[in-house]
Amino acid sequence: MDNSGKEKEALALLAEADKKIKSSQSFFGTLFGGSSKLEEACEMYSRAANMFKMAKNWSAAGNAFTQAARLHLQLQSKHDAATNFIDAGNAFKKADPQEAINCLNRAIEIYTDMGRFTIAAKHHISIAEIYETELVDIDKAIAHYEQAADYYKGEESNSSANKCLLKVATYAAQLEQYQKAVEIFEQVATHAMDSTLLKYSAKEYFFKAALCHFCVDMLNAQLAIQRYEEMFPAFSDSRECKLVKKLLEAHEEQNIDAYTDAVKEYDTISRLDQWLTTMLLRIKKTVQGEPENLC
Repeated sequence: MDNSGKEKEALALLAEADKKIKSSQSFFGTLFGGSSKLEEACEMYSRAANMFKMAKNWSAAGNAFTQAARLHLQLQSKHDAATNFIDAGNAFKKADPQEAINCLNRAIEIYTDMGRFTIAAKHHISIAEIYETELVDIDKAIAHYEQAADYYKGEESNSSANKCLLKVATYAAQLEQYQKAVEIFEQVATHAMDSTLLKYSAKEYFFKAALCHFCVDMLNAQLAIQRYEEMFPAFSDSRECKLVKKLLEAHEEQNIDAYTDAVKEYDTISRLDQWLTTMLLRIKKTVQGEPENLC
């Protein structure tokens, strides 16, 4: 069947659902199975929404799922209402990001009311991702990652909490909120170094914290490196620690060539990502006579 056929079928289901709702509100409807009519209308709205999805009419699908969710709330079916709000959010993601966020927030309210904090955290991440990619509002993305981390921590899901916090730290550093970034990187690194499985990643987080310190002040970075080596002796032998020490030396001597060579050497083995490149360029600007390029 072509898409227009699916849309017609969906519209017929919506009309039928609306009739069911009206008849359930009449005097005789309330006497004779008003709630069962609402349940039937819910099912029709959901079926219509899926038809609209097949026709790739995302806004209409989102609206139909929202209608179903509202009816489920009327029927006190909180879990079903939340599920439909999530379905609506997923449909709206493809057409109206702000409306997707509104639907996901409605679902989160229901899940937190039910004490389902892990699921609520997951959907806060979904909202954060919409703010990251679609609406490009980094402050709001940070707020939702922080909320997700709080809920995960409350449920003792520390590794999930730390994943969210690392996102917060990465963005905080980009926004030059270095103190906030440092606190998170150090906290996650300390957690990682106490775990056999995560120990290897601790050096990366200490490295990122050191670069944030360096963006503020060279002395800060020197003291931080000393502290990290004492806390985590394995950090001393890492390429990351050696790079920061070379950069500190080049900075002290105001030697732009030595700085560039150290970065080049590191980059040949461990490719620099966008975040590291940004931080290293910011530090490089504090070295006298620096040209525009990093390497």
